[in-house]
Amino acid sequence: MRPLLATLLLLAACTAPQMHSTVQVHPIELQRADFRSAGIAFFTPSSVTGQEEDRQALAFTFTEVLQRSRPELRVVPLPESLSAINRAGLSEVYRKMANDYRITGIFPRDQLRRVAAAAGARYVAQLKLAGFRQDSKERFGLLGLRMLETKVTTMRLFLQIWDANNASVVWEGTEELTYSYDSAAERTITFRGAVEQAGQELINRLP
Repeated sequence: MRPLLATLLLLAACTAPQMHSTVQVHPIELQRADFRSAGIAFFTPSSVTGQEEDRQALAFTFTEVLQRSRPELRVVPLPESLSAINRAGLSEVYRKMANDYRITGIFPRDQLRRVAAAAGARYVAQLKLAGFRQDSKERFGLLGLRMLETKVTTMRLFLQIWDANNASVVWEGTEELTYSYDSAAERTITFRGAVEQAGQELINRLP
Protein backbone atom coordinates (compact mmCIF):
# COMPACT_ATOMS: atom_id res chain seq x y z
CA MET A 1 0.00 0.00 0.00
CA ARG A 2 2.80 2.44 0.85
CA PRO A 3 4.46 2.30 -2.60
CA LEU A 4 1.06 2.80 -4.23
CA LEU A 5 0.32 5.75 -1.99
CA ALA A 6 3.69 7.34 -2.71
CA THR A 7 3.21 6.91 -6.45
CA LEU A 8 -0.24 8.45 -6.41
CA LEU A 9 0.99 11.42 -4.40
CA LEU A 10 3.86 11.98 -6.80
CA LEU A 11 1.54 11.85 -9.81
CA ALA A 12 -0.88 14.22 -8.14
CA ALA A 13 1.82 16.78 -7.36
CA CYS A 14 3.16 16.72 -10.91
CA THR A 15 -0.04 17.15 -12.90
CA ALA A 16 0.53 19.76 -15.60
CA PRO A 17 -1.54 22.97 -15.37
CA GLN A 18 -4.28 23.65 -17.89
CA MET A 19 -5.07 27.09 -19.28
CA HIS A 20 -7.99 28.25 -21.38
CA SER A 21 -7.88 31.74 -22.80
CA THR A 22 -10.47 33.67 -24.80
CA VAL A 23 -9.33 37.00 -26.24
CA GLN A 24 -11.42 39.48 -28.21
CA VAL A 25 -9.98 42.72 -29.58
CA HIS A 26 -11.36 45.69 -31.49
CA PRO A 27 -8.45 47.62 -33.03
CA ILE A 28 -10.58 50.60 -34.23
CA GLU A 29 -7.90 53.11 -35.37
CA LEU A 30 -4.75 52.76 -33.26
CA GLN A 31 -1.76 53.14 -35.58
CA ARG A 32 1.46 51.29 -34.82
CA ALA A 33 3.78 54.22 -35.60
CA ASP A 34 1.79 56.69 -33.50
CA PHE A 35 1.50 54.22 -30.64
CA ARG A 36 5.26 53.71 -30.56
CA SER A 37 6.12 57.39 -30.53
CA ALA A 38 3.40 59.17 -28.56
CA GLY A 39 3.51 57.37 -25.20
CA ILE A 40 0.81 55.71 -23.14
CA ALA A 41 -0.14 56.65 -19.57
CA PHE A 42 -2.03 54.45 -17.13
CA PHE A 43 -5.00 55.80 -15.21
CA THR A 44 -6.51 54.23 -12.10
CA PRO A 45 -8.19 50.96 -13.13
CA SER A 46 -11.85 50.30 -12.45
CA SER A 47 -13.16 47.07 -10.98
CA VAL A 48 -16.24 45.16 -10.01
CA THR A 49 -17.51 45.62 -6.47
CA GLY A 50 -15.34 43.81 -3.97
CA GLN A 51 -12.14 44.01 -6.02
CA GLU A 52 -11.30 47.67 -5.37
CA GLU A 53 -8.20 46.80 -3.34
CA ASP A 54 -6.72 44.97 -6.32
CA ARG A 55 -6.72 47.93 -8.70
CA GLN A 56 -3.22 49.22 -7.91
CA ALA A 57 -1.77 45.71 -8.03
CA LEU A 58 -3.46 45.18 -11.39
CA ALA A 59 -1.94 48.36 -12.85
CA PHE A 60 1.50 47.59 -11.39
CA THR A 61 1.67 44.06 -12.78
CA PHE A 62 0.15 44.89 -16.16
CA THR A 63 2.58 47.77 -16.62
CA GLU A 64 5.53 45.49 -15.79
CA VAL A 65 4.42 42.99 -18.43
CA LEU A 66 3.90 45.75 -21.02
CA GLN A 67 7.32 47.29 -20.40
CA ARG A 68 8.99 43.89 -20.57
CA SER A 69 7.16 42.84 -23.74
CA ARG A 70 7.26 46.18 -25.58
CA PRO A 71 10.44 48.01 -24.52
CA GLU A 72 10.14 50.38 -27.50
CA LEU A 73 6.99 51.97 -26.04
CA ARG A 74 7.14 54.99 -23.75
CA VAL A 75 5.01 53.85 -20.83
CA VAL A 76 3.95 56.12 -17.94
CA PRO A 77 3.05 53.84 -15.00
CA LEU A 78 0.12 54.66 -12.74
CA PRO A 79 2.17 56.19 -9.85
CA GLU A 80 3.95 58.53 -12.27
CA SER A 81 0.65 59.54 -13.90
CA LEU A 82 -0.97 60.27 -10.55
CA SER A 83 2.03 62.24 -9.31
CA ALA A 84 2.18 64.36 -12.46
CA ILE A 85 -1.56 65.04 -12.39
CA ASN A 86 -1.41 66.04 -8.74
CA ARG A 87 1.60 68.31 -9.28
CA ALA A 88 -0.32 70.04 -12.06
CA GLY A 89 -3.17 70.80 -9.64
CA LEU A 90 -5.60 68.57 -11.53
CA SER A 91 -6.60 66.13 -8.78
CA GLU A 92 -10.20 67.40 -8.72
CA VAL A 93 -10.42 67.27 -12.53
CA TYR A 94 -9.07 63.71 -12.43
CA ARG A 95 -11.59 62.69 -9.76
CA LYS A 96 -14.49 64.10 -11.74
CA MET A 97 -13.25 62.48 -14.94
CA ALA A 98 -12.99 59.10 -13.20
CA ASN A 99 -16.51 59.44 -11.81
CA ASP A 100 -17.88 60.37 -15.22
CA TYR A 101 -16.20 57.32 -16.73
CA ARG A 102 -17.61 55.05 -14.03
CA ILE A 103 -21.14 56.24 -14.76
CA THR A 104 -21.05 56.79 -18.54
CA GLY A 105 -18.00 54.93 -19.87
CA ILE A 106 -16.80 58.23 -21.36
CA PHE A 107 -13.82 60.44 -20.59
CA PRO A 108 -14.98 64.06 -21.20
CA ARG A 109 -12.81 65.61 -23.89
CA ASP A 110 -11.42 68.66 -22.09
CA GLN A 111 -10.69 66.78 -18.89
CA LEU A 112 -8.99 63.95 -20.77
CA ARG A 113 -6.78 66.35 -22.71
CA ARG A 114 -5.66 68.17 -19.57
CA VAL A 115 -4.78 65.13 -17.48
CA ALA A 116 -3.12 63.30 -20.39
CA ALA A 117 -1.00 66.37 -21.12
CA ALA A 118 0.02 66.51 -17.46
CA ALA A 119 1.00 62.82 -17.60
CA GLY A 120 2.99 63.50 -20.77
CA ALA A 121 1.35 60.99 -23.09
CA ARG A 122 -1.06 61.07 -26.01
CA TYR A 123 -2.63 57.70 -25.26
CA VAL A 124 -4.33 56.61 -22.06
CA ALA A 125 -4.74 53.02 -20.83
CA GLN A 126 -7.88 52.24 -18.87
CA LEU A 127 -7.91 48.78 -17.30
CA LYS A 128 -10.94 47.11 -15.76
CA LEU A 129 -10.90 44.05 -13.54
CA ALA A 130 -14.24 42.54 -14.52
CA GLY A 131 -13.85 39.42 -12.41
CA PHE A 132 -11.40 37.40 -10.35
CA ARG A 133 -12.08 34.18 -8.47
CA GLN A 134 -10.08 31.36 -6.91
CA ASP A 135 -11.63 27.95 -6.14
CA SER A 136 -10.51 24.47 -5.20
CA LYS A 137 -12.33 21.17 -5.45
CA GLU A 138 -11.34 17.78 -4.04
CA ARG A 139 -10.90 15.31 -6.85
CA PHE A 140 -9.48 12.14 -5.32
CA GLY A 141 -8.99 10.63 -1.87
CA LEU A 142 -7.75 7.36 -0.43
CA LEU A 143 -8.55 5.90 2.99
CA GLY A 144 -10.00 9.21 4.13
CA LEU A 145 -6.95 11.21 3.04
CA ARG A 146 -7.25 14.06 0.57
CA MET A 147 -4.81 13.34 -2.23
CA LEU A 148 -5.77 15.54 -5.15
CA GLU A 149 -7.43 18.93 -5.53
CA THR A 150 -8.23 20.92 -8.62
CA LYS A 151 -7.20 24.54 -8.07
CA VAL A 152 -8.95 26.96 -10.43
CA THR A 153 -8.39 30.67 -10.99
CA THR A 154 -10.64 32.66 -13.32
CA MET A 155 -10.05 36.25 -14.43
CA ARG A 156 -11.80 38.66 -16.78
CA LEU A 157 -9.70 41.63 -17.79
CA PHE A 158 -10.60 44.56 -20.03
CA LEU A 159 -8.23 47.10 -21.61
CA GLN A 160 -9.33 50.26 -23.38
CA ILE A 161 -6.95 52.75 -25.01
CA TRP A 162 -8.02 56.37 -25.56
CA ASP A 163 -6.44 58.98 -27.82
CA ALA A 164 -6.37 62.24 -25.83
CA ASN A 165 -5.92 64.28 -29.01
CA ASN A 166 -9.47 63.61 -30.19
CA ALA A 167 -10.99 62.02 -27.04
CA SER A 168 -11.84 58.76 -28.79
CA VAL A 169 -11.39 55.06 -28.08
CA VAL A 170 -8.79 53.71 -30.51
CA TRP A 171 -8.31 50.12 -29.24
CA GLU A 172 -9.99 47.77 -26.81
CA GLY A 173 -9.74 44.15 -25.87
CA THR A 174 -11.03 41.69 -23.31
CA GLU A 175 -9.45 38.52 -21.95
CA GLU A 176 -11.20 35.68 -20.12
CA LEU A 177 -8.70 33.35 -18.51
CA THR A 178 -9.25 30.05 -16.72
CA TYR A 179 -6.15 28.49 -15.19
CA SER A 180 -6.34 25.18 -13.37
CA TYR A 181 -4.16 22.35 -12.14
CA ASP A 182 -4.50 19.24 -10.05
CA SER A 183 -2.22 19.24 -7.04
CA ALA A 184 -1.70 17.71 -3.64
CA ALA A 185 0.19 20.82 -2.54
CA GLU A 186 -1.42 23.57 -0.45
CA ARG A 187 -0.86 26.37 -2.95
CA THR A 188 -2.99 28.61 -5.13
CA ILE A 189 -2.54 30.47 -8.39
CA THR A 190 -1.74 34.04 -7.38
CA PHE A 191 -3.49 37.22 -8.48
CA ARG A 192 -0.20 38.45 -9.91
CA GLY A 193 0.28 35.27 -11.92
CA ALA A 194 -3.21 35.54 -13.38
CA VAL A 195 -2.70 39.21 -14.32
CA GLU A 196 0.64 38.41 -15.96
CA GLN A 197 -0.91 35.70 -18.11
CA ALA A 198 -4.08 37.61 -19.00
CA GLY A 199 -2.13 40.81 -19.61
CA GLN A 200 0.32 39.07 -21.90
CA GLU A 201 -2.52 37.71 -24.04
CA LEU A 202 -3.85 41.24 -24.56
CA ILE A 203 -0.45 42.86 -25.08
CA ASN A 204 0.42 40.30 -27.76
CA ARG A 205 -2.40 41.74 -29.84
CA LEU A 206 -1.46 45.41 -29.60
CA PRO A 207 -0.17 47.02 -32.81
